[in-house]
Amino acid sequence: MKLLKALFDNNRRWAGRISQENPDFFEQLAKQQNPEYLWIGCSDSRVPSNQIIDLMPGEVFVHRNIANMVIHTDLNCLSVLQYAVDVLKVKHIMVVGHYGCGGVRAAMRQQRLGLIDNWLGHLRDIHRLYQDELQALDEPARFDRLCELNVIEQVANVASSTILQEAWDRGQEIAVHGWIYGIDNGLLTDLDVTIDRNRDLRATP
Repeated sequence: MKLLKALFDNNRRWAGRISQENPDFFEQLAKQQNPEYLWIGCSDSRVPSNQIIDLMPGEVFVHRNIANMVIHTDLNCLSVLQYAVDVLKVKHIMVVGHYGCGGVRAAMRQQRLGLIDNWLGHLRDIHRLYQDELQALDEPARFDRLCELNVIEQVANVASSTILQEAWDRGQEIAVHGWIYGIDNGLLTDLDVTIDRNRDLRATP
């Protein structure tokens, strides 16, 4: 029996359904990739980017990692960002976190987890930066707020990258947004931290 046969069966049903709805879809998709959006999200399997915003393949460029972080030494993320901005010319970058994020929860706990501690150290820095605000909240609210604060900090990291700075300097129109997703209701919330030019970033505390 073929390994993971059910997934191949699912794939064929999906491709057949798409082809029935739009016979030219895959032929057109193969010719070009021209998305207007870059989604930087969490690797969590419960947060499927295309489905959440109801877009088809080819309409959103995607990068995912644990806790949707943008770290200035992460060449994987920066390469995706550079390609999206300089080659694909996306118009919008959405940093999308989610409530109930396992990476954020792990960062809140003072315990050793292994290799991932090196990654979670960046989240623990955010926790320390906002310690006074967070300590005033009960634990569930603190967890939710750290999920939001992480998104806000990653928006700033995207906007302060040389990739975005140079794009704005040459007049490219591109905006960076911070959103958070509720797994329990399927809804996105705009955290109102959009940055679309250099001076917006300089005005951010």
